[in-house]
Amino acid sequence: MMLLALALLSPANAAETAADPQPAPFTPFDVQYLAVVADDADEDGTGEEEEDEDSVKSEKEAVRSSKTETKPEENGKKRKRVIKVIEKKTFMKIGRYEVGPQIGFVTNDPFLNRYILGVSLDYHVTEIFAVEVQVDYSPILGQEGNDNDPDWKPLTKQILDFNSVSPDISKLDAMGSVALAFAPIYGKAAVGRNIIAFDIFGAFGLGAIHTQDDYAALQVDKNDEDYLSTASEWHPTTVISGGARVAFSESVAARLEGKATSYIETINGGTLEMKNNFILQGGVTFFFPNMK
Repeated sequence: MMLLALALLSPANAAETAADPQPAPFTPFDVQYLAVVADDADEDGTGEEEEDEDSVKSEKEAVRSSKTETKPEENGKKRKRVIKVIEKKTFMKIGRYEVGPQIGFVTNDPFLNRYILGVSLDYHVTEIFAVEVQVDYSPILGQEGNDNDPDWKPLTKQILDFNSVSPDISKLDAMGSVALAFAPIYGKAAVGRNIIAFDIFGAFGLGAIHTQDDYAALQVDKNDEDYLSTASEWHPTTVISGGARVAFSESVAARLEGKATSYIETINGGTLEMKNNFILQGGVTFFFPNMK
């Protein structure tokens, strides 16, 4: 473009430009207009491309560093623009198994102490949904017919010793369930100088509970036919649970949950009762394979 401008420049126009500082009227072959265009461009014609490439590079660097980008001065003022970046989750569950032991107890039984030992196994189909299997065992600790039975609470001893009443007591001793779990809430918390990840989850499922009638509390003969007909039974049950999981690393987490069960059982051969147990349990779980 410089060559074109020089070629079109005539001596008359050059003298007129030098003598008169006022801009000449625009013509299709206006030398001043062409010279201005030529001066704005780089000699190699790549000024705009280099500026665009520099702008793209600066934005990429700002995104990587999550820092504030300072734009060139405009009208004597610096403008700043904040680049928002979504941080990668430090704890992922999708496609991984979660397994671990748990301990707990039944919180709402007024007559019996029931302690729970169990294990849970989850397969996380997505970050939110998982299939869960749990197996629990509750050992019977008491001696049959003994007032010092550690499974009996003070209320049971009082009823039997002072009120001569036979409470309908059955001891939960085993349980298994399959449930669909979901964890819609994920977050992070600062504990001292460490950042830990956590989520809140719930589960709905079905299972089976095994119970053993307490003939001493029922005050019946343990060889009675009516008693024996329903002394040991499995009962279908619904399971609803919810809790929180705290991840200490990519593979280890602590878990605390409450689980409600509802089932109907037959006691002493003919008495139907609706039983609702609430189990509070917690433990440590391990995830495998490693995060991708």
